[in-house]
Amino acid sequence: MWAAAVWAQDPALEERLNRMEGNIRDLLAAQAETQKRIATLVQELDQLREQIRSNHGDWATQSDVRRLTAALEEVDRKRREDYEKIHQELRNLAKVLASPAPTPRPATPTPAERETRRRPTPSTGAGEAGGGVETGYEYVVKPGDTLSAIVQAYREQGVNVTVTQVLKANPGLNPNRLLVGQKIFIPAPQEQ
Repeated sequence: MWAAAVWAQDPALEERLNRMEGNIRDLLAAQAETQKRIATLVQELDQLREQIRSNHGDWATQSDVRRLTAALEEVDRKRREDYEKIHQELRNLAKVLASPAPTPRPATPTPAERETRRRPTPSTGAGEAGGGVETGYEYVVKPGDTLSAIVQAYREQGVNVTVTQVLKANPGLNPNRLLVGQKIFIPAPQEQ
């Protein structure tokens, strides 16, 4: 009886066996594909290990990246602060430039400054007992004055004097650095 039942199921059994055989083939093909993928991954892993060894530790950790990010944020914050400071200074400069500048007035000696002064001159030689007396005018430097403007103002007042004569009469005078309140001796023209 058992044999009859087996023979009766034989076509069904044969079909099941064929399906199982197909599944086994599919599993073997999938296993072979998996083995290929594993071999490829092992090869890539070996390449990465070699790269790490050849880079001598030039890799950054997450903490390195965080520190770098914090430093960059600090630099950017300071850059923005500097930008604001520069922008504010430019606004202040624009206000200053927009306001009218004081016009420098030419040096015009006042009547008191035109008053003739006498001053002793140093001796000119070792054998001389003393120097002579030099006549001229004393001028007090005002804001905006230049030596050439002062000389020009005296020339307009009829005192024919040159910058060179003023420099000789005032040893040590720096014509490029006149100080407000500084006294300058303007020699009177020599009569011949």
